[in-house]
Amino acid sequence: MATPEVSEVAVNKQFGGFNRRYKHKSSSLGCEMTFTIYYPPAAAGGKVPVLYFLSGLTCNDENFITKAGAQRQAAARGVALIAPDTSPRGLGVEGESESWDFGVGAGFYVNATQPKWKNWRMYEYVTEELPALLRAAPLGSSLDLDRASVFGHSMGGHGALVVGLRNPTRFRTISAFSPISNPINAPWGVKAFTGYLGEDKAAWKEYDASELLRGFNGDVKPAILVDTGSADKFLTEQLKPDSLEAAAKESGYGNVTVRMQDGYDHSYFFISSFIDDHINFHADALTK
Repeated sequence: MATPEVSEVAVNKQFGGFNRRYKHKSSSLGCEMTFTIYYPPAAAGGKVPVLYFLSGLTCNDENFITKAGAQRQAAARGVALIAPDTSPRGLGVEGESESWDFGVGAGFYVNATQPKWKNWRMYEYVTEELPALLRAAPLGSSLDLDRASVFGHSMGGHGALVVGLRNPTRFRTISAFSPISNPINAPWGVKAFTGYLGEDKAAWKEYDASELLRGFNGDVKPAILVDTGSADKFLTEQLKPDSLEAAAKESGYGNVTVRMQDGYDHSYFFISSFIDDHINFHADALTK
């Protein structure tokens, strides 16, 4: 297998480690994509476990890296952070930039089945192409990709839950800030799933964390941590954490903690307030 062509486009030292931003041509998405990795200081001396972060609507790979304040604790715990972009970009598909909650910056971590949106295959990119690239390219030489966890925010919280629940033997733990927990019953999810997946609602359920939890029957059950703010303006209509909690109880999954954080909203101010909890939650499992 040929080594993937990856270019480093930016590097910044932080807490003794390095944020490194890369670009490459994605075969899954048919365009140039960017992603950022924070390598903790421990990566200079050996392989470190990895924690993927999936961002929300309108974001790219830089939002989490610059706003969440995650690097301090990642450095302390010796965990690498991997932040991909949220959708294909620059393809010129008609309507791709007409709204902020569909198209560019809004991949929803699905594999689109509708021909117009055939390049919107973020699920494949996150679960297959990016890990394979990291294994093959020199930039992944200090990453222990067999010790991996996943978390995210909002649309990316939905993505993290779906990616983790559909691949329970690959991700040791799953967490989310303000996830879209039941997208088949939320306006954002209905719009995205109709556009990307068509009218077959059975296909929608494959990308709905509440439905996946409700029907979960695997032997391996990664621990799940979810935080949502009580002052989040999207709480009732879009996020529906109660649906996720009810599904976990119904299925007997058991290893799910859903927390409501009083007075917090949907922003990175919220994420940065609890990011250490999430880093520690994952690092405890990744460093055993």
